[in-house]
Amino acid sequence: MKFQLKPPLKAWRSSLVFRVTGTIVALSLILIWLLGSALFSRVSSGIFDEKLTLSILDAQSTARNTQIQLTYSKYQDKAALTLVFDDILALPPRTFEGTAKEIAVFSFPNIDNTFKFDGTSNLLDPKSIPENFREITRESTETQWQRADLMYIDGSTEPGIVVGQDLIIAGVGKYEFYVVFSLSQQEKTMTLIFNYLLLAGIVLTFLIGLTTYFAMRRLIAPIQDAARVAEELTKGNLDLRMDFQGEDEIASLGYSFNEMAVSLQQQISRLENLSKLQQRFVSDVSHELRTPLTTIRMASQVIFATKDTFEPTVARSAELLISQIERFESLLTDLLEVSRFDAQAAIMEIEETDLVALVRETIDYIHPSQDRIVILQAPNTPVMVDVDPRRIKRIIRNLISNALDHRENQRVDVRIAESDNEVSVGVRDYGSGFNYTDRKMLFERFWRADSSRARSTGGTGLGLSISLEDAKLHQGEIEVWGERGRGAHFVLTIPKYAGGSIESRPISAQL
Repeated sequence: MKFQLKPPLKAWRSSLVFRVTGTIVALSLILIWLLGSALFSRVSSGIFDEKLTLSILDAQSTARNTQIQLTYSKYQDKAALTLVFDDILALPPRTFEGTAKEIAVFSFPNIDNTFKFDGTSNLLDPKSIPENFREITRESTETQWQRADLMYIDGSTEPGIVVGQDLIIAGVGKYEFYVVFSLSQQEKTMTLIFNYLLLAGIVLTFLIGLTTYFAMRRLIAPIQDAARVAEELTKGNLDLRMDFQGEDEIASLGYSFNEMAVSLQQQISRLENLSKLQQRFVSDVSHELRTPLTTIRMASQVIFATKDTFEPTVARSAELLISQIERFESLLTDLLEVSRFDAQAAIMEIEETDLVALVRETIDYIHPSQDRIVILQAPNTPVMVDVDPRRIKRIIRNLISNALDHRENQRVDVRIAESDNEVSVGVRDYGSGFNYTDRKMLFERFWRADSSRARSTGGTGLGLSISLEDAKLHQGEIEVWGERGRGAHFVLTIPKYAGGSIESRPISAQL
């Protein structure tokens, strides 16, 4: 099986597996990040708190030892104090876990310059002790602490904790005493923990996404199979069925789907048989009625020719007889044409025809006086098209007749326009029009806009249906616009050349 990569946005819209997997992975990332952040914060806080406690205890111990040394040497001279401070800065005492530390000593401002012993151990830059922290230490009698960056003369820097308090030399004054502890080891530990947490989060997210993906693929596979079978059913492959195993919900879905497909196949088969019987019935009845209708028409014409010798009521009956026979013959012709469309036996007789002349000829046939029929737009030169003249004339005749039936004493406008490869004929009336619901039914067989009208007016309800089929035979179309009370506009558009297709519309149905 070949997998094709889709663009992310298209995959997100078209794939349920992608959406569910992506959503779960995103939620997992957020949850793992929140849990990891909380865990890392607690661990780092615990490590720092432990380091701070040990550092304060170590600093206090170092301060006590240093204070004892200074107290012991209070009666000695400056040289002895100098040696004591040098010893303090050179070899800082190490207690508890022998934590790496540095010591800094600064004299209070009121100390005599003779007894100023400012200095730091191991080339620690005095600027490592923030000035604001020094002010806090000088003003307080308690042990103070603050995080700071330890800077050395050689340019190296590392994080640390500064713990400060006062030292007192009797007869000399106070000194600022700072013990500085490095946090580099703790930083390395936290970095290692962070990397492990990050790696664990990535691996866990990947495993969650992979598990979700395969679970969804297994769950969606039967649904995809159902969609594939449904698509084949819509194409007419009614024998295709779903494959399923087991007795779970998916198997129940497959069983129900297959039962539905069987029922659908049976229903379609019955409808096809019924449709074939109906088409055959219409065709047979239409053909069988041709012979008696021809005889009746001949007899009616004989009667109509001698109507002047009859009484007025009998003469009127002869006129009604001939008109109804003509209408019946028209209906029979339409039924025969419909049966040909249903049997896909309609034959085209293509000829190069002047469409403008054909339209004018049709108008003369429908309404010789051309009363209320206005050709608003037409080319001055012939418009030659490859069409079946009989079918195109029937389309135009049906459209104009339909407009005349619904014009309500208003005029009917006819337009003809062409492009390089298409030609359009528009028929516009200003009568009753139709609404959106009627629009969907216009080309249905035997449908009439006003079912309450007497059957002596209007057509059989087959004219527009046959016109649409004739247009489709020419690779054309009929567009419709209409509004209740504003009339209707029907536009026939066909290619100029046989076998062509519509790429533009010289006349738009929208007004």
